[in-house]
Amino acid sequence: MSDTRRRVKVYTLNEDRQWDDRGTGHVSSTYVEELKGMSLLVRAESDGSLLLESKINPNTAYQKQQDTLIVWSEAENYDLALSFQEKAGCDEIWEKICQVQGKDPSVEVTQDLIDESEEERFEEMPETSHLIDLPTCELNKLEEIADLVTSVLSSPIRREKLALALENEGYIKKLLQLFQACENLENTEGLHHLYEIIRGILFLNKATLFEVMFSDECIMDVVGCLEYDPALAQPKRHREFLTKTAKFKEVIPITDSELRQKIHQTYRVQYIQDIILPTPSVFEENFLSTLTSFIFFNKVEIVSMLQEDEKFLSEVFAQLTDEATDDDKRRELVNFFKEFCAFSQTLQPQNRDAFFKTLAKLGILPALEIVMGMDDLQVRSAATDIFSYLVEFSPSMVREFVMQEAQQSDDDILLINVVIEQMICDTDPELGGAVQLMGLLRTLIDPENMLATTNKTEKSEFLNFFYNHCMHVLTAPLLTNTSEDKCEKDNIVGSNKNNTICPDNYQTAQLLALILELLTFCVEHHTYHIKNYIMNKDLLRRVLVLMNSKHTFLALCALRFMRRIIGLKDEFYNRYITKGNLFEPVINALLDNGTRYNLLNSAVIELFEFIRVEDIKSLTAHIVENFYKALESIEYVQTFKGLKTKYEQEKDRQNQKLNSVPSILRSNRFRRDAKALEEDEEMWFNEDEEEEGKVVVAPAEKSKPEDDFPDNYEKFMETKKGSLVGLVDYPDDEEEDEEEETSPRKRPRLGS
Repeated sequence: MSDTRRRVKVYTLNEDRQWDDRGTGHVSSTYVEELKGMSLLVRAESDGSLLLESKINPNTAYQKQQDTLIVWSEAENYDLALSFQEKAGCDEIWEKICQVQGKDPSVEVTQDLIDESEEERFEEMPETSHLIDLPTCELNKLEEIADLVTSVLSSPIRREKLALALENEGYIKKLLQLFQACENLENTEGLHHLYEIIRGILFLNKATLFEVMFSDECIMDVVGCLEYDPALAQPKRHREFLTKTAKFKEVIPITDSELRQKIHQTYRVQYIQDIILPTPSVFEENFLSTLTSFIFFNKVEIVSMLQEDEKFLSEVFAQLTDEATDDDKRRELVNFFKEFCAFSQTLQPQNRDAFFKTLAKLGILPALEIVMGMDDLQVRSAATDIFSYLVEFSPSMVREFVMQEAQQSDDDILLINVVIEQMICDTDPELGGAVQLMGLLRTLIDPENMLATTNKTEKSEFLNFFYNHCMHVLTAPLLTNTSEDKCEKDNIVGSNKNNTICPDNYQTAQLLALILELLTFCVEHHTYHIKNYIMNKDLLRRVLVLMNSKHTFLALCALRFMRRIIGLKDEFYNRYITKGNLFEPVINALLDNGTRYNLLNSAVIELFEFIRVEDIKSLTAHIVENFYKALESIEYVQTFKGLKTKYEQEKDRQNQKLNSVPSILRSNRFRRDAKALEEDEEMWFNEDEEEEGKVVVAPAEKSKPEDDFPDNYEKFMETKKGSLVGLVDYPDDEEEDEEEETSPRKRPRLGS
């Protein structure tokens, strides 16, 4: 029994006037030799370490609040609080503090709070002026009371004295009786004075007064007083909103009356702070710090009480996932969880950790999977918000769930695929929901927050899973909208372009831009997996179809995707680009753009400038040999002339090298056959797998396109047979002629 009675949380007030949880432990009061006095000690319940050692100073002002809180200032700008699990423990420690200071335990504050600027002045005042004399609580004295309350706000010591006087005389309840009389008499002047009085009392910032004002008995009259702001022509109707419009919904009946009362109180006090009271000025911002603390501790208490009631939460989950639950009920259940998760943000990290682990254990993720796929937009939106709390809390927890799920379910009902489908099917013209979901997906596939342990690598396991089970769902809209059939059918842009044109309705364009943003992120962070996928699906060619879009932002997204690939300076990507003649759509876009000096023009030129500055030889050779005639007229930048110069310098270097090599070596040693090239390909796979820390695709799981992957490269390499290899492989003249004759993609607008 003594254990729970003495169980406390230690809080300190940070610079933002928010309470930080320093840990949970057990408090005791004992004499400490080093501090030369009775002290409060709190030892952590986890490891017995000392969380707090604070001497009970005879002159420190300790305050008791809400029956289970003791608050005091240890030094300037260092406030401490002990939050007790039980009232009995709080009373016991309070008696010890009062004993040391020689005070009666019935007081709520052990010392007057005197600031230095006023200390000397008040020392000279006679003892009789200890408390402020309040006028009698009558209608004709309301103006005098309002002036008194307003006048003390600038003086901390007078605020303290007024608060004590109001508390001792039960004055607030008398004022609220006058309010009822004024309303009945329609005494507008009196009601305006009462507004000033109640607002001023709130600004006294005293927890003991708040407990009276926010009790069930008084809070509605307090709200009533605050309706009669003299600055308003008509009073606001806050009470009507709180009693009639705002409905308290119990998704599952709450049997604990204390918890229900705490929820009502917190909602109403939050309403007073956020809606009724004006935004405090710079000079008033600390006046309501205790009100913020009052709400904070209430929320912590509500979350803790609900979390500990496992029967309640289990029932909520059961109804949420039950097919028999009707739509309205399910909507209420999801909204409850959304609010519950929002409340949990007030918890400190270790408590939040326990909170989300409780939800995970009860099955929050399978439940979300069901509700995210529902037709009701409101339910889906709330489910997305809950999912975002979970992803921000622990991406690894979500990843672990979906990988386990993949062993038992089809691809189309996996949680991540449900999320991707919600993103793709967002009906909002601005795709607000899709943008939020895309951000969550990016967090889940970001290797930076993936764990690596001794026995497994989350990165390789999860990326394996994602590319095998989810990537085809993500890229489906992109591949569908850039297929030749689709492009011909949707040739809706009044275009003079004579090549295929991608679909151009605005919402589809926005969606494709989001998907491209995610794929660009993959290129930067996923190395092997995305490289494999791009080459198997010939993805870059499909993406570059979007260079024809009438939406410049989409064309720029396609260009950015290619720019990231080239930025990697990876020769496998470079060979893929040159063999597929993938610069053609980019150069066509530049030529179609004409003399317009815009973002598209600058972005294309920056791409070529990067190739020139970084001296990427294989790409330089390809561009000069195939496109220089079309580009040589562009002289407002020196980029293309610079590429030609680099190309010619490299060609000269190659010729010099060849001339210095004996002919016997030239014909044998430097000749590479197809077998040698295949071995090089194999070496690349092995190197890349070592980088990832594990074989990325297990042999049993390899899909057919992956098995064919090296064959694609054989086709790329066939033309290289017999060519000489120096620093860069340039195709010989015969091969160029052959390509001219057989290339399926002629350049319709180059040179025209």
